[in-house]
Amino acid sequence: MDRTEERQGLLSALPVALVLAAIFLAPLLVVALFAFMPPGSFGLAHAPTLENFRLFFAQGYYSSLLWSLGMAAAATIVLFLVCYPLAYGMAKVFRSFTLVITLLVVMSLFVSENIRLFGWVLTLMKGGLLSGYLKAWTGLEMDSALYSVPVIVFGLVYSYLPFMLFPLAQGIAMVPEDVRLAASDLGASRTRILWEIDLPLAMPGIVVGSLLSFVLSAGAMAESKLLGGQTVVVMADEIESAFTYGQNWPLGSALAVILILIIGLLATVALAKVDLDGIMGRRR
Repeated sequence: MDRTEERQGLLSALPVALVLAAIFLAPLLVVALFAFMPPGSFGLAHAPTLENFRLFFAQGYYSSLLWSLGMAAAATIVLFLVCYPLAYGMAKVFRSFTLVITLLVVMSLFVSENIRLFGWVLTLMKGGLLSGYLKAWTGLEMDSALYSVPVIVFGLVYSYLPFMLFPLAQGIAMVPEDVRLAASDLGASRTRILWEIDLPLAMPGIVVGSLLSFVLSAGAMAESKLLGGQTVVVMADEIESAFTYGQNWPLGSALAVILILIIGLLATVALAKVDLDGIMGRRR
């Protein structure tokens, strides 16, 4: 590509880049500025301060952050273990049924996440569908399965399964079949092929799927509220409370900035290990 084509490409992308900057970067900039305003203020005409970041540690908001990151990591691991066999089947085995599986998974996204989670609330609550059928069939009564950390992690897995499944299937599809056959002909076991061929060559899809799942789970709030009650207060809930009930915009902005910086750092480190050109089909 010569310089003329590069210049034309930059000029063509400039309007879209400006619109995206106005839509995405401008609100983030306002949030970042509010993070340095005095607690409880509603304007930017104040001297900058680090008081809101001090409150993050003084009032124990870091525990909510650790819960968010911990449950996001657990959900990402479970999602990988659950989605890998299905993604492998979509990419290598059940190719004729890949479209059917894709449609079934995508159709779940047509319904609001809150509505789907309320369905699980009605299923897992005491006297709900699960305990009702269990009592009818066995005569046993079951307490509510809600309001616990495992149920929150289950909600995260249920909500964000497509965001792990599709990148993972794409990554597995990138593994050349002749390489796997050559390794098998040379005497490699299935376990060795998995660890030394399948997983390393599918790593772009694994990293992208894990990154999407982790980022979305770390910023999720509906799962902890609907399925967990007040068992765990996650970071997103703290941010919402600061902006709404607390009417403390600077504190909410500071908490949001901390969450964005940590997730952004993790995303940058993960993406640095991924061959994005290879994923997009471009080679240098």
